[in-house]
Amino acid sequence: MAQEQPDGRVMVELVDPQGNTIGLAEKLEAHQPPGQLHRAFSVFLLDDEGRVLMQRRALTKYHSPGRWSNTCCSHPFPGEEPREAVLRRLTEELGVEPTVLEPAGLVTYDVTDEVSGLVEKEFNHLFVGRAGGALRLNPEEVDDVAYVPPAELDAWLAVHEHTAWLSAVLDPVREALVALAAR
Repeated sequence: MAQEQPDGRVMVELVDPQGNTIGLAEKLEAHQPPGQLHRAFSVFLLDDEGRVLMQRRALTKYHSPGRWSNTCCSHPFPGEEPREAVLRRLTEELGVEPTVLEPAGLVTYDVTDEVSGLVEKEFNHLFVGRAGGALRLNPEEVDDVAYVPPAELDAWLAVHEHTAWLSAVLDPVREALVALAAR
């Protein structure tokens, strides 16, 4: 989630194609068609066995409820550094602090969720890392988790309903995940 304003609105940071901040928008408004390009992040954590931690979004989420996605994805607060936002959201959603957290590039995408019609038009900061310790799932955010070996992700995703944006963030981090798993 992004930072809530005193009036209850949740704001995200609008950016230009180079990632420069150009303003703010209410989160839901930024996701309405045709969408507004905004800052986001996605993280993929591995466990000690090198498996990717995937999360099934809570059934009460307004966007993609009950669908599988990467370890954690969200929006930084306006002005918040993406790495700090990742650490905050991993704690809020999964109750975990990574032992390793590395940037894995940037990706911009524009995908529409066919079920809700919401648009993910995001300038996304990608991270990979290792989970540290036991998870403490926040039921308002996460319904379930699964640990999937990287080599089996495509087959696993073929039989699990997942978020519209997952492929857009997974493909650019595959090499970084394999390299991290090999260490």
